[in-house]
Amino acid sequence: MKHLILTLAIVAAPLGATAHEAAKGPNGGPVADSAGHHVEMVATGTELTLYLTEGADKPLASAGARNARAIVQDGGRTATVPLQPAEPNRLVGALAQPLGAGARVVVSATMADGHTVQARFATN
Repeated sequence: MKHLILTLAIVAAPLGATAHEAAKGPNGGPVADSAGHHVEMVATGTELTLYLTEGADKPLASAGARNARAIVQDGGRTATVPLQPAEPNRLVGALAQPLGAGARVVVSATMADGHTVQARFATN
């Protein structure tokens, strides 16, 4: 019986590891789920762009988003990056410096219809 449990644990281990990997979005960034929506983060140099889509991967309009911001923890420093809506489904902000390995980004915004979008990311 112990051998059966050990065998099942060894076989199931690789499956569990792949379930936690972040999916890549159509723009090449990691994707997080947020209350039925998807948020994809792409950091290029000092520009941080978040792409918002609905559950069916249709663009979620960013126009009218309020209180949009990213809290960035990178290299022992924490900074708040204001995000501005950009058509059709983006939130864009300027980073003080490019994101380093191990940086953590927490994003939140209130959309025009009042619902909140929140997502967490970590860079490799």
